[in-house]
Amino acid sequence: MPYKLKNKNLEIHIDLPGEGYSFSRFDWTGKITQVKFHSIPLSISERLDRVNDTVFGKGFYNEFGIDSALGYNDIEIGGWFHKIGIGLLQKEEEGYFFHKKHTIKPAAFEVISTRNTIKISCISENVNGYAYVLKKNIILNESGFKIKYHLENRGEKDIHTNEYVHNFMAINNEPIGSDYKLKFPFQLKPALFDEMVNKERQVSLGSNDFSFKGTPNEQFFFKFLSGSEEVDASWELLNHKHKIGVSEKGSFKTNKVNLWGWKHVVSPELFIDIFIKPGQSKEWSRVFEVYKLNEVHGLQ
Repeated sequence: MPYKLKNKNLEIHIDLPGEGYSFSRFDWTGKITQVKFHSIPLSISERLDRVNDTVFGKGFYNEFGIDSALGYNDIEIGGWFHKIGIGLLQKEEEGYFFHKKHTIKPAAFEVISTRNTIKISCISENVNGYAYVLKKNIILNESGFKIKYHLENRGEKDIHTNEYVHNFMAINNEPIGSDYKLKFPFQLKPALFDEMVNKERQVSLGSNDFSFKGTPNEQFFFKFLSGSEEVDASWELLNHKHKIGVSEKGSFKTNKVNLWGWKHVVSPELFIDIFIKPGQSKEWSRVFEVYKLNEVHGLQ
């Protein structure tokens, strides 16, 4: 059964490490499967055509090392490498692909919960010079929730990776369309985007926001929205039909902000670059807020 954090405004459903999603991509520590605001759902599944909760993402799932998993290039085919927050995965080919299914040796997990908080730890084995402890603390606030991370390097090699939350959002299951607007606290730089997929031209770019002419039937994707310039890690999604806003603010600066979406989902992604020497650790956090649009709130 999912663990629930709940108050008068919000309800957060969290799958524990051995429940639900069990694929080799997203972090198993604190899988936030659903967030509701006054009983209105704010999140949705990655796909609607192939509903499989054990394989595809949903809610507010995060991932470490989407481009290159920890230690992948150090081993031969058949060896084992770390996927932070999951365990050991077996290397089957030269290139790493995040969406490929891998054989998994799960890490050890510990869970401590209170009324408004759940803390889940992931303790890895020491393999090929890499070892770590990841502690994720999800804290329910009156108008949102906070995710606190603590990653400790217990191995002999440097840890260099990144992390982001793949926010699978849809306000009250509303299809993506003209009622939505996505805002950022920096200027968008289309000329410097690393990749841009917008085949149907349903996604419109403003100076610092995205809007939607209609519901896109094809997936859309925009990579490096700030043109790799270091900016404040923040976004704000507005739905004017339901008069609800959702925002995320990271405790860090970022030079990688992506946007992915489809007809039923929109997903802004704030990446943090992580470098930790042996014996050292790193902490960061993400704060999500939910509010009615008639309240005084928003990106300035």
